Amino acid sequence: MNAVRSCVFALLLLGCEPPPVFAGADRRQNANPARVEGQVVVSSTARGNVVVLLYDAARPPPPTGTGRPLTFALVPRERVFGAVRDFDTGPFTAPFAFSLVNPGQYQLRAFVDGNDDFIPWYGVTNEVNVGDVGGAALDSITRAPLTFEVAVGDDGAPRPALGVPVTIGDSARVTVDRPVFEVTMPGSSAPLTTEATLGASAPLLLDLRVTPVNEGVVRQTAPVFLARFLDDNGDGMPDDANGDGVPELWPRVVVRKLANEAPGVNPLADENDLDRNGLIDETGVDYEHVNPANPTGPPVAADGVPDLVVLAAGFNVMELAPQLLDAMGRVKPGPTPLTRLPLVIRPTALDATDPRRPQQLKGVPPGRYAITVLQLTGQTWRVPNELQDGLATRFGLPVVSSQTFVVRVGPRP
Repeated sequence: MNAVRSCVFALLLLGCEPPPVFAGADRRQNANPARVEGQVVVSSTARGNVVVLLYDAARPPPPTGTGRPLTFALVPRERVFGAVRDFDTGPFTAPFAFSLVNPGQYQLRAFVDGNDDFIPWYGVTNEVNVGDVGGAALDSITRAPLTFEVAVGDDGAPRPALGVPVTIGDSARVTVDRPVFEVTMPGSSAPLTTEATLGASAPLLLDLRVTPVNEGVVRQTAPVFLARFLDDNGDGMPDDANGDGVPELWPRVVVRKLANEAPGVNPLADENDLDRNGLIDETGVDYEHVNPANPTGPPVAADGVPDLVVLAAGFNVMELAPQLLDAMGRVKPGPTPLTRLPLVIRPTALDATDPRRPQQLKGVPPGRYAITVLQLTGQTWRVPNELQDGLATRFGLPVVSSQTFVVRVGPRP
């Protein structure tokens, strides 16, 4: 023991440097994060906790993208509003902060949770609905979403992003609930509670019908589809940006492959996104692609890079057009509320890893597929979800059998 003490004392006298420490293989140990700080400014009569959501700027949320928040910060109601009168509109301010933010470019969205029903852990409770008031970090001149950076300094250390302003106001009050839907066969009002099978040659025709859910913590009392043809050039005619002969419209629909059913796999996880973070896993399933230079020839072999598999799907624009065009055949300037959308799913699969340039797969991978509707308000709904049979009771959520539905390709395993 005396020898050990003598060695320690000698090291202290010599001023020896500590031994080097190396990070492990876990990339989280190698991260060198910073922080993001700012102020929320609320001008509204709404009251509730303020939720601030952090997004990768390359993956913004709907309606401009399909990104999911990287994380969120909750600013308590008391800190924002204190004991103000109900009719006061402010402005009210409070600080927010994110820690452990890696270098990169980001955007912020925010809202006042006026219904006190935001639960981030479930897809059925993690978005805004009627009673909430939205906002974002906006460019002071263009009023477009502000992109800010957590930069790396000359010394290699990240620099925090400070003073990021987030504004929330009644001009962004949420006026509709999320597009909650159930699936029926055309001409039927009875919801499908299990599955429908997509064949090898003929399209699968389905109807999506709005259905209220107002039980427990799920408060979607008046869902609606807001339908509108795109007319970005203002010529009064529906746009067809990709030149496929089909006018583009809101809402949009995505029919994405779910992970294969297996012990320990979340039944709601998308294939190749088993951790449900919205990013393609580094390892996973990949498929042969059709060779675009020779579609009938040998396929492009699987390259070992996981694919994001979706089915070719869209709404029947011919059926919807009479409701979305005026008497002169021009695009109505505002959205038309609908309670039903006719869905067409074709027996063609695409790799949508790059959504701007989807690549056709050689064949349609068998398995289960989920349907997601994206509203022009940025609100979404997906079936299946946590309200399905066998899951809801585990989470303390109401059971809604219609939310169990999946599209099936091929036989059950």
